[in-house]
Formats: sequence, C-alpha cells, structure tokens
Amino acid sequence: MKVGVLTGGGDCPGLNAVIRSVVRKGVGAYGFDFVGVRDGWLGLLQGDVRPLDVSGVRGILPRGGTILGSSRTNPFKHEDGLRRIQDTLARYEVDALVVIGGEDTLGVATELSRQGIHLVGVPKTIDNDVSGTDYTFGFDTAVGIATEAIDRLHTTAESHMRTLVVELMGRHSGWIALHAGIAGGANVILIPERPFDIDQVCAQVKSRFMINYAPIVVVAEGAVPREGRMILKDQSVDEFEHVRLSGVGEWLAREISERTGKDARTTVLGHIQRGGTPSAFDRWLATRFGLHAIDTVKDGDFGVMVALEGTRIVRLPLSDVTATTKLVDPSLYDEFEVFFG
Repeated sequence: MKVGVLTGGGDCPGLNAVIRSVVRKGVGAYGFDFVGVRDGWLGLLQGDVRPLDVSGVRGILPRGGTILGSSRTNPFKHEDGLRRIQDTLARYEVDALVVIGGEDTLGVATELSRQGIHLVGVPKTIDNDVSGTDYTFGFDTAVGIATEAIDRLHTTAESHMRTLVVELMGRHSGWIALHAGIAGGANVILIPERPFDIDQVCAQVKSRFMINYAPIVVVAEGAVPREGRMILKDQSVDEFEHVRLSGVGEWLAREISERTGKDARTTVLGHIQRGGTPSAFDRWLATRFGLHAIDTVKDGDFGVMVALEGTRIVRLPLSDVTATTKLVDPSLYDEFEVFFG
C-alpha cells in the first residue's frame, strides 16, 4: 500500500512528530510506502508529491512547523478541484491519505471522504477547538508560550503601573486565553464564547489599581464586546472565508486608557504562539496520534479521525467531529470568576 501524508492550515508544534510516527510505524510494522504532499491540499491540486521514507523523518521530532509545508488552500474553491485531486492520487498510485489539520483541513477531508477518497484525519490546532478530542497537539505548547509571556509582562506592568493587554490566538474559542490567563495570573480574561462588557472590564481594571497592583488583561483575538461587532484590522479573507483577525487588543487598550485615565499598552503574541519546538506533551500526543492513524489505515477504517478520549486514542467519524466547533463550557469559565478584577 502507498500512503500519502499532508499537513494543512496553520503550522503547529507537533506536526513533524505525527509525520515521523506515521512513517516509522507504517514502514516498520506494515511495509507501506509513503509520499509526502507539499503544502497541504495545494500539493494535490498541483501534483507536488515527493517520496517520503524513514531517513527523511529522522531528527524531526523536536522541530516545529512541518517538513511538508502547509497552506490554507480550499480545493473546492479551485476549478475542477476534486478531479485534480483524484488525478494526482491516481498518477502517484496513492491508496490512502493521512490528513493532519484543523477544522478547515478536516472539513475538506470530510467532503473528499464522501466522494470516495480513502483517508484518515489527525486533529491539529493550537486553538484546541476540534470537536471529539479532549486535546489537540500544539495547544499545550501555545499555552506554555503565552503563560511565559504573561509572567514576564507582570513585572513591566507593575514597574510602570499601567494596564497591559495581551492578545492571544483564538478565533472561535478561548481555550488558549483561559488556560494561559489563569496560569499567568491575569486579572481579566475575555473569550469569544462570552461577549464582554467594556464598562465591567474597566471596573475590574480600576479595582486592581485601587490596591496598588497593575492589571493584566488577556483577550482572545475573536472576543467581541456586547454592543458591537468583531474588531478587525482589515476585511480580507482566506479561501475558507475567514477574516484575518487581530485588532481587539489595541481597541481595548485605547478604551481602557480613555475610560480609566490610566496608561494601557498592547502586546500581540501572534505567530509566536505556534512557532518553535513542541512541548513534551505535544510530542507525546502527536506521536500517539500518528501511531493510531496508520493503524487505522491498515484496518481500512477510512473516513474517521483519531482522537484523545481521557487517556485512550479512539476513532470518530469525520462527519461528526467537523459538524461543530469545540467551545469553552460556560461553567468552566465561571469557575475562575473569583480571580477576575
């Protein structure tokens, strides 16, 4: 059997660990041949497919990013996208695909599976918002990076007695903001699942100054005020119709300064959160996902995604896990209210 491997969407710590795991077990245990698809779905559209073997995955476990490259390509936005993908798979005699990606990449995989393409999904996103799995790899690394940044910002905020607003990734869900905000001792945490009241935010900021502490405000990029829309720098969109986020942090800092009379500054971590070497947990989880993904291919159990359920790796239908986004449970957010303000 010949298996293709592709990585789609934003880069993420742990992608290379999955690739390594899939190839090592696929070759060693099952005698499979492998090819790597360059730049996600774009590689299948353009026929950019290259041999992939054990020697090609040596030394990549601790490396961030992806040796295969990635893109946010939606093949269904391209003329004859399905046919071109089918032609590429036939030309290179690829029997099955291991597709590593988040909601958009797996959404495409779901439709391709319906069209008869044999594939298995592996959930990847630092946002941790793929349904069906307790955690996605990349999330732990992102939280660790964000927490360290918040720890460092406390001393600057206190030295100058100013508010520091930290904008973190999180388009639809606030998992990174909530985890890193709590771990870093933030005084205000704003997430997309709960529209915020700017007057309440300013009251919480003032309460910190009253006891001679400088506040840290953590905000997910997709958070929105109750009376308003998502705050954006521009209106451009990608092939999945997603607007390019960022801007809420700067808006918050301006509003806080004007309403409290205290200086406020913004730090946007952006791509720093998903760059660099993966954490030990993300390497472990990514490796397990890879092992189980190639087992799933061997079993011919296509159209599913491997997922973490407690400590077990399970298989779930792609059509189920891509139907919804995993959001922060309101009760979980409410647990931490005592720390806000």
